[in-house]
Amino acid sequence: MKNFIYQNPVKILFGKGQIARLQAEIPKGSKVMMTYGGGSIFKNGVYNQVTEALKGFQVVEFGGIEPNPQYETLMQAVLVAREQRVDFLLAVGGGSVIDGTKFIAAAIPFEGEPWDILAKGARVRGAVKLGAVLTLPATGSEMNSNAVVTNATLHRKLAFASPFVYPVFSVLDPEVTYSLPKRQVANGLVDSFVHVMEQYMTIPGDAPLNDRLSESILKTLIELTPVALSDSPDYENRANLMWSSTMALNGLIGLGVPNDWATHGIGHELTALHGIDHAVTLAIVLPGLLRVMKDQKMVKLLQYGERIWGVSEGSEEERIEKSIQLTEDFFRSTGILTRLSEHNVGMDTINEIFNRFNAPGARRLGELGNIDAEKIKQILLTRL
Repeated sequence: MKNFIYQNPVKILFGKGQIARLQAEIPKGSKVMMTYGGGSIFKNGVYNQVTEALKGFQVVEFGGIEPNPQYETLMQAVLVAREQRVDFLLAVGGGSVIDGTKFIAAAIPFEGEPWDILAKGARVRGAVKLGAVLTLPATGSEMNSNAVVTNATLHRKLAFASPFVYPVFSVLDPEVTYSLPKRQVANGLVDSFVHVMEQYMTIPGDAPLNDRLSESILKTLIELTPVALSDSPDYENRANLMWSSTMALNGLIGLGVPNDWATHGIGHELTALHGIDHAVTLAIVLPGLLRVMKDQKMVKLLQYGERIWGVSEGSEEERIEKSIQLTEDFFRSTGILTRLSEHNVGMDTINEIFNRFNAPGARRLGELGNIDAEKIKQILLTRL
């Protein structure tokens, strides 16, 4: 196990009726910008709950943050926040709204071109404080310091991280998920599953506790899926789904062990170029990555197959292939299509992604930094 330092400052308010506690969590006298997406919070009653809880505060609303939050939209919010002298941000929505709000928080006081935070890794030296009301369990953004933003003009999807953009608090009320469309629930399940896989499915890390924590989340997500996607939302099911998604990416399971975020790195390109749902891109890429990198990941693939899917018979090659296929079958069981051809994506896109990762200075992916443009092309070719 590697050395690590872990500090997660996010206060979690979990359970029924917790939105009403917002008023006690935001500093008195704050001028609050409330951010949200396309308007689902008006249909499910969350908007009314939040505005009721914010009585007594000056509130500026900014809606319309996209499912893949766009830089251009977020910069409009930055301008409004600066003009209105906003000093607290409240993200009400799923991971895209929270990610976008983190960028807004960092960009408001940033001196210079805020795109540099994403494109050049410009240092974030401060940010406006923010809180979150989570409406879609998926990204873990409610309890981490990461964010991903899309530039529609440049067709780029880039990430940044800063300790300044940890939410001060996040409200997780499972009841607000009851009205979610099945597509969004499925996306959340797969996104959470792949988050765990990217911190688990690597070269061995000599960290049995981390392995068991990861495996428990994976098995929990698999067990929750049938009811989560049924027509009858169940509180305990949604509560466990929401907490599993948070635990999948709050930094805990990836401590002291190798991480491989290549699936996300490749998936972001598919979203940037074609607008494919983020979780769908992960379901497309991961099986191909596991096959191309199976020799490097053999020990963990065999462990994963036995502990998660009960695969213990056959040759090592057969067990690995069966485990990968069961993973893809699980993704497809949620209704997600896992082949590029099913999304009308072909060689032109594969070649464009190859060129992006083959450009001078392009980063290599994987826990050993050995997934280069050629391997990325191989991965995508297996997914046609």
